[in-house]
Amino acid sequence: MTSPILQPVVVLVLWSLVMWAWLYATRIPALQRAKFELRPDRSKEEMNAALPPQVRWKADNYNHLMEQPTIFYATALALALAGQGDGLNAGLAWGYVALRVVHSLVQATVNVIMLRWAIFMTATVVLVVLAVRAAMAVF
Repeated sequence: MTSPILQPVVVLVLWSLVMWAWLYATRIPALQRAKFELRPDRSKEEMNAALPPQVRWKADNYNHLMEQPTIFYATALALALAGQGDGLNAGLAWGYVALRVVHSLVQATVNVIMLRWAIFMTATVVLVVLAVRAAMAVF
């Protein structure tokens, strides 16, 4: 059995992997330019201090994609299992994914914090609506 809501789930997983690749495509060359020696006794803070902000932004965004979207994944899977993964719920899921992709692009390129925050808050509202609809479907 497939459910339309699984499509945006897979797209967000793939997008997270794109951000992972972008992170390393920029981080490794930046560390090489900085002649940063990777040693187990060096802290994450030391490494971040050696990297330009534009490089760190991609890593920050990748980390963000490992945080709140976990709630999205659980919610979407619950809706799919409940047979409620189509219609408005699928539309909300696509909206959430689109907003997270835009959030990533803003954070990884220009990183205008108030714009990024507005996109994040809009995505969060969409996720709350989706979660409430999931609760209504399973209780």
